[in-house]
Amino acid sequence: MSKSALRRTIAGVLTALLMAGWAGASAAAVPDTVATPATNPAADEARFQAFLHDFRSQALNAGIRPDIYDRAVAGIDLNPRVEELNEKQPEFVRPIWEYLTGTITEMRIKQGRDLIAANADLFARLRDRYGVPAEILTAIWGLETAYGRDEGSFNLFEALATLAFDGPRADYARRQLLAALQIAQNEGFDPRTMTSSWAGAFGQTQFVPTTFLRYAVNAQGAGRPDLWNSPADALASTANYLKESGWQPGETWGEEVKLPDNFPYELADGNSPKPIGEWAQLGVRRISGEPLPMNPGSGAIFLPAGYRGPAFLVSSNFNALLKYNSATSYALAVGLLSDRLRGASGVRANWPVEETALDLSSSMALQEALTALGFPTGGADGILGARTRQAIRDYQKSRGLPADGFATGNLLTRVLNERAALPN
Repeated sequence: MSKSALRRTIAGVLTALLMAGWAGASAAAVPDTVATPATNPAADEARFQAFLHDFRSQALNAGIRPDIYDRAVAGIDLNPRVEELNEKQPEFVRPIWEYLTGTITEMRIKQGRDLIAANADLFARLRDRYGVPAEILTAIWGLETAYGRDEGSFNLFEALATLAFDGPRADYARRQLLAALQIAQNEGFDPRTMTSSWAGAFGQTQFVPTTFLRYAVNAQGAGRPDLWNSPADALASTANYLKESGWQPGETWGEEVKLPDNFPYELADGNSPKPIGEWAQLGVRRISGEPLPMNPGSGAIFLPAGYRGPAFLVSSNFNALLKYNSATSYALAVGLLSDRLRGASGVRANWPVEETALDLSSSMALQEALTALGFPTGGADGILGARTRQAIRDYQKSRGLPADGFATGNLLTRVLNERAALPN
């Protein structure tokens, strides 16, 4: 996005918020002030086919046989649906409590428990070999594909080639495209039957091609792993991935806790582990009110909805889940669903349901305004990553606010008003 377009976006956001007359104006009220450039589908398709022709040399140089490449790309086109989902993905940000409500359902809990019971021997073998409990593996299985019912119907090579052709994920997708070709060549899969999600993840637990090459295993210990048709292979591969990502047997992912009123929220970034005893000294208790267990372990405080929402003490196993999927909302959903699968209750603290998530334009405006106020975010890309959350935390602390790093409509309005008051 150009600087002029960014300025128009920020101006539109500020105007909408001020006209709304409410500090917590909904992100849905913010107009999209950036014009969408016109497209020429025929010209785009011609450039896409030229890309496939040129990429063939790169694939062959990487060891892919000509017949494998030609079979994989035969008949594929630039997929507009993949382009649409890739471009709009950051704009559809649901609040964490809505995401959890949609993923941790009573039906998914019941089906997961039934599958654990029906596959007790398999899960016991996987736990003995990899140290990962059945509930964690089943939660990932359920969240990724609804236990194998929704693996994705895109052609893997068409999806990856569309992403590799152009856009912000092109370099990543080109690596995945080469890896997918290696899978077809080395494992003997027919490229025309290799289906995936729009983003190129495939199988019952949604591996991307490079992850398959590194971590996929056959549950029986011999033969090729088939993540599409063998739940056992998919679950064994997922367990292997988590083990190699640092999963610690015998430890939980974390638990809900209660923080004292005077808790220093700047410590709750989810990435600063402390010994359990230190959190106890700061007044952190179990959600039941009981003291934290005095063990030699450590953990970090994670506030997925800011200081007004639930708090969690997460272990290193939470970080292993983040290596599987870097979204904290996903890792939390896996942990909470696994708890429900083993019979535990759900989250007890209340969520700040009156808050609305910031959309892409609002997030970009917040980042630009924070940077202008002396709290650099590393760019205005609309992704509220670690650096932006730290900038928010620094701003909040400097203004005497609870420094939880959580972006809200109220915060956006305050920051934009300060930005507007700066001299030109």
